Amino acid sequence: MMLLKLSLAAFSRRVFLRERVLSFSFRPAAPMSTLLVSQPQYAWLKELGLKEENEGVYNGTWGGRGEVVTTYCPANNEPIARVRQASLEDYEETVKKAKEAWKVWAEVPAPKRGEIVKQIGDTLRQKIKVLGNLVSLEMGKILIEGVGEVQEYVDICDYAVGLSRMIGGPMLPSERPGHALIEQWNPVGLVGIITAFNFPVAVYGWNNAIAMVCGNVCLWKGAPTTSLVSVAVTKIIAQVLEANKLPGAICSLTCGGADIGKAMAKDERVDLLSFTGSTNVGKQVALMVQDRFGRSLLELGGNNAIIVFEDADLNLVIPSALFAAVGTTGQRCTTARRLLLHENIHDEVVGKLTKAYAQIRIGDPWDANTLYGPLHTKQAVKMFLDAVELAKQQGGSVAYGGKVIERPGNYVEPTIVTGLPHNASIVQTETFAPILYVLKFKTEEEAFAWNNEVRQGLSSSIFTKDLGRIFRWLGPKGSDCGVVNVNIPTSGAEIGGAVGGEKHTGGGRESGSDSWKQYMRRSTCTINYSKDLPLAQGIKFQ
Repeated sequence: MMLLKLSLAAFSRRVFLRERVLSFSFRPAAPMSTLLVSQPQYAWLKELGLKEENEGVYNGTWGGRGEVVTTYCPANNEPIARVRQASLEDYEETVKKAKEAWKVWAEVPAPKRGEIVKQIGDTLRQKIKVLGNLVSLEMGKILIEGVGEVQEYVDICDYAVGLSRMIGGPMLPSERPGHALIEQWNPVGLVGIITAFNFPVAVYGWNNAIAMVCGNVCLWKGAPTTSLVSVAVTKIIAQVLEANKLPGAICSLTCGGADIGKAMAKDERVDLLSFTGSTNVGKQVALMVQDRFGRSLLELGGNNAIIVFEDADLNLVIPSALFAAVGTTGQRCTTARRLLLHENIHDEVVGKLTKAYAQIRIGDPWDANTLYGPLHTKQAVKMFLDAVELAKQQGGSVAYGGKVIERPGNYVEPTIVTGLPHNASIVQTETFAPILYVLKFKTEEEAFAWNNEVRQGLSSSIFTKDLGRIFRWLGPKGSDCGVVNVNIPTSGAEIGGAVGGEKHTGGGRESGSDSWKQYMRRSTCTINYSKDLPLAQGIKFQ
């Protein structure tokens, strides 16, 4: 009986163990991650060091104790990956480390700083395709524009390398014998850089490369909806700094929302704050910075116009207006939002432009054949629809588009609206979407006045063969914008010139020309190398 009980117990244990093994063997597989970063077709994201959850703070080490945000692909609204944002404690720690890093960086000779920036450009060049792919995936712009945006950063690095051997002020003639009068330029210190979603790489590059060769350290807050781009770019820069045994906090990152942006604007330790974004937010930033007598560089909105005169070459006009209005799905600060046509060619141009719109290839932004992708967010789609409805209510007629495209993602039709008066409130409002308002004018004076009557003053262009008109356009009674073009679109600026605008665009200048001066402070220095002490203006004080 005892043996029977033992054998039954042993049998029961074997059955129990077998059932446990079977239960483990046939347990349903854990569901695959819904994040794109974990799916095989997006394995290339790992080349940029990205994973399911990424740290969004860098100050020599990676971290982040703030909110975790998920970024989404605008082409299908699927989640890509998560980023842990900066807390205010992270921000405080990062600013302190950046200020300490400046003590090291400011001692590096400018040409040596240029060599570091060159290495950053070279490393970006090696990653240009994969980083361009990420821009397309997370921001939504087409692949060729995504790659082109990284190329802008590479180009400004090359520009900054040359600049690093040219920065300096003049020696001026002194009215006093035995005296030298010179201008000395020094870095401001810590440059805060707040960038927008539409150019998540290039605008940071414009600021970062120039600020670095000038001897500044940088603190970057990108748009929360393009946090992965911010992380990926910072990883590339950190790699260069670490390889050169330089403090990583020279190029710090604090991903975050309005709380981090507000902290930067109010922080007296931020010696220059560069802000790119909407006019409304830019105004708030400017007031906070001015309240502490700080320095800001603002690159805000643009309600940009193309003016086409009767003598214009329409073979240039149609492709220029098309690219300027629908490139980046109308989400460039330099996008053409108003098309002013001379009354004698109005109907002809509208007809040709409508046909061109019908041929735009719409699709996934990473498809090399696509020319037009999605808007960045669902909120942008609503803004588009609201603007189209307002345009109709104010007397406009939709000549093309005006509707949402029925497919996954944030797709809307590129849109042409005719028949509105030049001073209609919707025409006077910048809508960050692919809506082009076509206006009919009679005279040059009228067209120039309409160009200038909007509150922003970013970019503008005319199409004409009249040499006198061209120089009137460029002169004091012509365009009041920061970018004034002839026979080319409003968008697509080169890095060699200063980029920025007047009025509600903010007045800041970034990129080329003498924009470097905004990242430095100027001192006028008088040196007496004589044994006498003559005073200026011939004053005798004896």
